Amino acid sequence: MMKEGVSSSVLENVYKAEERLRNVVVKTPLAVNNNLSAIYNANIRFKREDLQRVRSYKIRGAYNKMATMSEKELSNGVVCASAGNHAQGVAFACQTMKVKGTIFMPLPTPGQKLEQVKMFGGEYIDVILYGDTFDAAKDAAMRFCKDHNSAFIHPFDDPAIIEGQATTALEILEQAEGIVDYLFVPIGGGGLAAGVCTVFQHLSPQTKIIGVEPSAAASMKKALEKGKPVLLEKISRFVDGAAVQQVGDLTFECCKNILYDMATVDEGLVCETILSLYNKDAIVVEPAGALSVAVLEKYREEIKGKNVVCIISGSNNDITRMEEIKEKALLYAGLKHYFLVRFPQRPGALKTFVIDVLGPDDDITYFEYTQKNSKEKGIAVVGIALKQNKDFNPLINKMKQYDFFVNYLNNDPSLMNLLI
Repeated sequence: MMKEGVSSSVLENVYKAEERLRNVVVKTPLAVNNNLSAIYNANIRFKREDLQRVRSYKIRGAYNKMATMSEKELSNGVVCASAGNHAQGVAFACQTMKVKGTIFMPLPTPGQKLEQVKMFGGEYIDVILYGDTFDAAKDAAMRFCKDHNSAFIHPFDDPAIIEGQATTALEILEQAEGIVDYLFVPIGGGGLAAGVCTVFQHLSPQTKIIGVEPSAAASMKKALEKGKPVLLEKISRFVDGAAVQQVGDLTFECCKNILYDMATVDEGLVCETILSLYNKDAIVVEPAGALSVAVLEKYREEIKGKNVVCIISGSNNDITRMEEIKEKALLYAGLKHYFLVRFPQRPGALKTFVIDVLGPDDDITYFEYTQKNSKEKGIAVVGIALKQNKDFNPLINKMKQYDFFVNYLNNDPSLMNLLI
């Protein structure tokens, strides 16, 4: 893609932000990942923003924005809307700068993020849970600002926020000690990507920057297709750190001519990546933090022999979500399947199913059945875990052969939502 110029004054603002943040943020490591480097035959390094003080890069933009504001602007307090990480950055800044803050968060925000916000902000912040999405919480926050004459700290679409996030890119270039061929950056509202694009365009224009979004909340991809930010009518909130219905106007302008490519990743692959990073590297990431790693397989041939950086954007993951993450990963891998199964209402029917239908490595993980005396046969919902996805067709064939099969549920989203 053709790259437009960035004025030196914009880059100068990023350097000023770096100086402002010098004693506030951690200069997170740019660490080689030996496991993935071997798998992809490339030099793959992680920019570990999950090790930041609030466990995400969001502290950079939030603190930088508030540090550039006057006492008068801060006097009536600040307000923000966030699904979690930006809220933690604002809360940290409020406590550090002794500024009153009101933080709006969507009702489904993971409990871990909610508790972290309260911990970082302490007595200086109030948390208000509102709406089902970030955008609903943002609308409520804007109304609150108007009513109380407070300053709104936007999570992404603000020059000072973008300049703060851009300090991540300065660190990457300092730590890389050489050419960065490919840089994978997660995108929600686009603040981090906008900052990274701004810096790399000026200091390392040969780097190919690839944005990564969840496929069920691909607002930047849609914006690039339409030539302007557009509001997605419906998104999935699972990758909560990147679940934004519309990217910012400023962030879109920064990214549109600089991103080399825009990729999306299925939620199931995100979950596989979370588990893999934990099991193989002892790295705990939230769903948004896994995006830049989950996408690598799509670029396997292109990145071979190259210097690759993946920004690990955050690690604020609620442990109570792990069962759902495991389930989604198994479903994506074709190792977990749900069926409606017809059982004759006679002794020994389940034994026949287990012995004659299930394979030697198949395991029943979910079973719901109610016997009805007026019926000859009853319907059960059965979840089955496989060791290998190649065992799926033999299982279905056996179920049909013995007249147990009624329906396959994995392809029915409305029914699956009841089970997961």
